[in-house]
Amino acid sequence: MFFVFGPMGQMYRGGGDRLTQVAAVRRVQRPQALRTRAPAPQAETPAHTQIPARDARSGVPAPSMQALQAVSAYAQTELGPAEPRQPLTRVSDVMTHMPLTMAPDILVNDAWQRMADLDVAQMPVVSDAGRVIGLLLRADMAPLDLLPAPGAIREAIALARRPVSQVMISPVPTVSADTALRRVARVLLDTDLPGLPVTDADGRLQGFVSRNDILHAVAAEPPLDLWSGPAPAQA
Repeated sequence: MFFVFGPMGQMYRGGGDRLTQVAAVRRVQRPQALRTRAPAPQAETPAHTQIPARDARSGVPAPSMQALQAVSAYAQTELGPAEPRQPLTRVSDVMTHMPLTMAPDILVNDAWQRMADLDVAQMPVVSDAGRVIGLLLRADMAPLDLLPAPGAIREAIALARRPVSQVMISPVPTVSADTALRRVARVLLDTDLPGLPVTDADGRLQGFVSRNDILHAVAAEPPLDLWSGPAPAQA
């Protein structure tokens, strides 16, 4: 089951196939990051010039993190799984529980800094009543410490001092925890969103499911069960 919530409450409830018929979320137009100057490109060190780390005592190149992970995975196969694992099919199987949230009256600069400190790219915006009213993307904001172009200092300060409610994506689609993941993947492609808040029918936040969550599920063992068996019933 999918929903659409905004500051005035629920705007839609139904299947993902009809979600795109709601004009406001037909396809979210991602705004440009609110920076008045494009960031300078950073030079990258070519892979062939990188010097591998070496053990301080022996001088032998230290094993890479990938190698260590491969050895650990090989050792785990000898032990066998701790318990039988089931295929992943629903949002509840992969979603992040108790996600971080943002209040709509937080200033853009403060919100950007908090998200940067926590290393998160998006946060659901939740009202005082605990209901989802929007989705905030860090890429759509700019902090005060970014140097604006000459003559645009006042503009940059004004942009950074706006409340989150003026830059969040709203209304925003949400999804129930028992929805089939294949339905969520379709909605993410249709709306171009990085993820969806997981809510109940009243808009109360239960979690967050992102593109990365689905990709991790595809790579997991057992893998994400999208196509085996009959198509899941619409939820």
